[in-house]
Amino acid sequence: MSEPILRIEHLSKVYEDGTRALSDVSFEVARGEFLVIIGLSGSGKSTLLRCINRLVTPSAGRVWVDGRDVTAASRDDLREIRRGIGMVFQQFNLVRRASVLTNVLAGRLGYVPPAWSLGNYFPAPVVDRAMQNLERVGIAEKAFGRASALSGGQQQRVGIARALMQEPRIILADEPVASLDPALSHSILKYLEDLNRKDGITILCSLHFLSLARRYGTRILALKDGAIVFDGRPGDIDEARFRAIYGERAEEVEVT
Repeated sequence: MSEPILRIEHLSKVYEDGTRALSDVSFEVARGEFLVIIGLSGSGKSTLLRCINRLVTPSAGRVWVDGRDVTAASRDDLREIRRGIGMVFQQFNLVRRASVLTNVLAGRLGYVPPAWSLGNYFPAPVVDRAMQNLERVGIAEKAFGRASALSGGQQQRVGIARALMQEPRIILADEPVASLDPALSHSILKYLEDLNRKDGITILCSLHFLSLARRYGTRILALKDGAIVFDGRPGDIDEARFRAIYGERAEEVEVT
């Protein structure tokens, strides 16, 4: 049996104001999984994803990616580890005044000399790769327009193309469809599904709605108050487990 691509052991996070976001979270992720993390707002989903690439520093516990200890990595080692971890954000995190192409090229900054990035210089093969990734998400014709001119769905596609520039082994998608309507939500998740199935990229995606989790996840992990309350197959979440995850606010979350 191959080593898991991600291993998390006894992960906890307490913020400076005393908020406990994660409590003794442990699990493993196999290569090629599409793991959906569900739970209400404030359940710890975003904190968990950001601890994996150390955008948030855990208070306790360990995170290993491809056998490397992220939590103990030096600055240079962390930079190298992050190359293989793409990130897709809820609010897109684009430089709105810059071109779409420039935003996508930013995904390659971890690979080029700092002087090149300061001068916004990228060799032709890297620019070609950026255009290919824009083509893959169906937005190549917008390459030279400003990111601010794009719709929400288009901006998120730019975010996916930017993540692809890292040639990632893992993509962390933090509520990637929270700002989108249902039709666009399916469109974005289908792009992630395509990367998972065709490219073998392991996906960890936090979502609010159970129906989307059931449709796209090969496995579901549910958080409540920073702790794991379910870890299993999408079809195994019955009504009792659903209520355990969402509590009194279960009516706010679509089931089917």
